Amino acid sequence: MNMKFVSKEDGQVLIKGTNPTEMNTFRRIIINKVPTMAIKTVEFTENSSAIYDEMLAHRLGLTTLKTDLKSYNLQKECKCKGEGCAQCTLLLSLEAEGPGTVYADQIKSQDPKVIPVFGKTPLVKLIGNQKVKLEATAVLGEGKEHMKFSPGLVFYKGNPEIKIGSVKNAKAIAESCPKQLYKVDGQKLKMVDNTKCILCKQCEDLSDGAIEVNGSDKDFILTIEPFGQLTPKEMITKASEIIVSQLKELTSEIKKLK
Repeated sequence: MNMKFVSKEDGQVLIKGTNPTEMNTFRRIIINKVPTMAIKTVEFTENSSAIYDEMLAHRLGLTTLKTDLKSYNLQKECKCKGEGCAQCTLLLSLEAEGPGTVYADQIKSQDPKVIPVFGKTPLVKLIGNQKVKLEATAVLGEGKEHMKFSPGLVFYKGNPEIKIGSVKNAKAIAESCPKQLYKVDGQKLKMVDNTKCILCKQCEDLSDGAIEVNGSDKDFILTIEPFGQLTPKEMITKASEIIVSQLKELTSEIKKLK
């Protein structure tokens, strides 16, 4: 298997020498097993806003937090055995008084590396002398436990393989492509970037069979759309580590069989 970024901006990774089963494993591991930080519990000292404690706590729980995987452990894997310590939990606080809208960037974190990704996410609107004062605890969690811990969306496609034959209407095909993958050189139709092809096969239909479009069953493009807690590279790296760990565990269990 060989990997390289096709586009870091779009989170696209070209993976060669694999199969759909392994690609789906990557997809599921990233969505369900790659951990991120999120608020788990909230303790209110004061809340005189129009929003119930439970509703505001829910909004806080869904606030996306930047994640530092090197500094924190999953509670179930931490030395404190889930009791809560500096290596598996993080305290945050919020204190605001109206009038005005309270935004995510007003949350104070004890770790400057773990802060809201989208600072202008509105949490609650306060009027008059309404106040909100609370403390929250953030932990590492997995998407299989709750979607708020999932680092992003992931999907894949077979790397587009495009064969261009004798095309009569090159200009029309180039203009019809939704991703503008073609250019016309003289009377010839040429491919600009096959990796952006979405396999709609519109060019194939317009060419009356002169163009053949297929998705490879050995080479794939994995597209990662992060929510912001981690970068695509961090997500791929952590997913790879998790897969290796699970394979070692499986091998160990198999050896125990008589």
